[in-house]
Amino acid sequence: MKSKIGLTVLQWSLGVVILIEAVIFVLPSAAQEFARMHMPGFVRMVLGWGEIAGCVLLLIPKTMKSGAWLLLAVFVMGILLHLLHGQYRIGNVVIYAAAAFAIAMGKN
Repeated sequence: MKSKIGLTVLQWSLGVVILIEAVIFVLPSAAQEFARMHMPGFVRMVLGWGEIAGCVLLLIPKTMKSGAWLLLAVFVMGILLHLLHGQYRIGNVVIYAAAAFAIAMGKN
């Protein structure tokens, strides 16, 4: 029972935090910082909207597992993009990915 409560807290905290961050990420004001990675703007939109969709699904009980798997895929894609561009400070995204994986595997 306690592990279910813990996973629910993790589900909601991950969903709300990433949803807020993703909305900020897709706003036009974030485009300049993302451009430093020398990637097209549509990549930012794919990642940001993927996170938003994953969070919405994660926060709906019937689609929670699908949302967790979608978020995990987006996080892994983000990790790979950072690594391919020589940006190795990815600890926070690794933790987000681990949380999404824990939710996907642990919740029924």
